[in-house]
Amino acid sequence: MSSYWQALPGEAVDRVIVTVSFMRLDAKPEPRWSALPAGARLDLAPRLSVSAYRDLYDRVGGPWLWWLRRMMPEPMLARLLADPAVAIYRLWQGDAVLGFFELDATSWPDVNLSYFGLLPEAIGQGLGFSLLGAAIEQVFSGPVRGMTVNTCTADHPRALPNYQRAGFRIMRQVREVWDIPRRLGFAVPPHLLAIGQDGAPGLGLVADRSGDASGEA
Repeated sequence: MSSYWQALPGEAVDRVIVTVSFMRLDAKPEPRWSALPAGARLDLAPRLSVSAYRDLYDRVGGPWLWWLRRMMPEPMLARLLADPAVAIYRLWQGDAVLGFFELDATSWPDVNLSYFGLLPEAIGQGLGFSLLGAAIEQVFSGPVRGMTVNTCTADHPRALPNYQRAGFRIMRQVREVWDIPRRLGFAVPPHLLAIGQDGAPGLGLVADRSGDASGEA
């Protein structure tokens, strides 16, 4: 199994402890969200280059410690982006991208909401819950069994409540320990740092769960 997410031997890391909630939706709920506002639109992104994807991923996920895809080797990420089971939808306002969500149907008939979020400047405008509704509607427009997502305590504080508000239920919660290399340049919130961390390498981070979802409303 690949261990691309592991820090290099001896490099400085921030040891982060999070609680991850794995969630599921078994049927399309009655819409509890508003339509996207006038002038906002979604598009199914054409096959993105690794650099274009990472630019969007970093701008949306930077505040929420989206780090795993930044550690993923470029050839591996290129293969993932070329996979026909992976679809990336971007939210636009005029000619500006405000956010995106990524769907992964490799576990069909379940579809996973792998990533979901808004750029920092788009937060607070009420777009997040509408965007989540658009993702749910897209998934359940086809013959699927269910939709999955996970969120964690590094995500936006409204992420978990918004998923529950949309109809997702928590299936399980696990504690994860991440060793995030400091070379990535994240400003880790103090409440997520392990007490007495010494920068020692890994405590068994599992493979890329591909499910960071900041979930701002």
